[in-house]
Amino acid sequence: MKDLKVPFNKPFVAGKELHYISQAVTYGNIAGDGYFTEECARLLEARFGIHRTLMTPSCTAALEMAAMLCELEAGDEVIMPSYTFPSTANAVVRLGAKPVFVDIRRDTLNIDENRIEAAITQRTKAIFPVHYAGVACEMDRIMQIAEEHNLLVVEDAAQGVNAFYKDRALGSIGHLGAYSFHETKNYICGEGGALCINSPEMVERAEIIRDKGTNRQQFFRGTVNKYTWVDVGSSYVPSEVSSAFLFAQLELLDEITTRRRALYETYDEHLAPLCETVRLQLPAPPPECGTNYHLFYAILATEELRDQLIVHLESKGCQALFHYVPLHASPMGVKLGYEKGCLPITEELSARLLRLPIYYELSQEDQLRVIAQFKSFAQSELSDASAQPARK
Repeated sequence: MKDLKVPFNKPFVAGKELHYISQAVTYGNIAGDGYFTEECARLLEARFGIHRTLMTPSCTAALEMAAMLCELEAGDEVIMPSYTFPSTANAVVRLGAKPVFVDIRRDTLNIDENRIEAAITQRTKAIFPVHYAGVACEMDRIMQIAEEHNLLVVEDAAQGVNAFYKDRALGSIGHLGAYSFHETKNYICGEGGALCINSPEMVERAEIIRDKGTNRQQFFRGTVNKYTWVDVGSSYVPSEVSSAFLFAQLELLDEITTRRRALYETYDEHLAPLCETVRLQLPAPPPECGTNYHLFYAILATEELRDQLIVHLESKGCQALFHYVPLHASPMGVKLGYEKGCLPITEELSARLLRLPIYYELSQEDQLRVIAQFKSFAQSELSDASAQPARK
């Protein structure tokens, strides 16, 4: 592979990350639930209107906790999109429940809210909507469906930190939500996450599940004179070092978003004109969705062209990537009884989608290099294979 001049992603230091790590060591607690872990939780609660936030080692951990709080059991069903990371489904499967995959919308690549009710059965326990690329699902309709059918809603907002739906923060709308601070996300700490709890009655059990099934948090608050094993649980407390790094990034939520917005808009400005002459779909968030500019993608005319463009960009030192392999068509999905062809929109769009580099330290020079190579390929290859414009 040619040496990359422009990687798809690059971890970054934006502010006081290293200073705060040093402070965490000085404070004498780097195991977890120290000063910085608590500060991260308080900041997220205050900024996004979340009733209670529990920091976790990953979004995967937050989703697993959420599934446990939904009290999923063998035979239960959970509705979700197939176009997501395996963690969304794993959280359900590991408890013996079954993910019920629903097709996605063409405009947002989010779960199609108009297909959810047809998937509900007597065994349905919850809906796990996934906010793809930091663009909100149609949460008003999803919450209405959940209320009518007595279902819980867990927002997989791994990509949705500091994104909004009708001025409500993603992760604050469902009964529960899950955030990711993995190094590929907008705000990072290597590996990290948070569980957003919007139903107060779930807080006490969530604390117990998170702390190895013990009531240690009650002991620390002085409501019990000793702590012991009281419920099923695991080790879902993040390192204080990770939280110290993350807190520095959360202090700069607006600054980081502003930088990503500039990169996103530069891609859109330069690539949107191509949609007039070639079949190309670019992101077009609905007006009620306040995106956090997590991804910039292009959906090409065919899978073959998508793959050729990846190779072309790589040959010029620019890394672009496809995204999720639909879960229903994966080896594990087949084991669960699914087969290719059952979710045609998911399969079609995922096969043609390409993600372009977008990260905090991406320079104008490097971004314009990516754009120039994209245009070069489009002018020589795409126009010959394209039909009608696909931008909506």
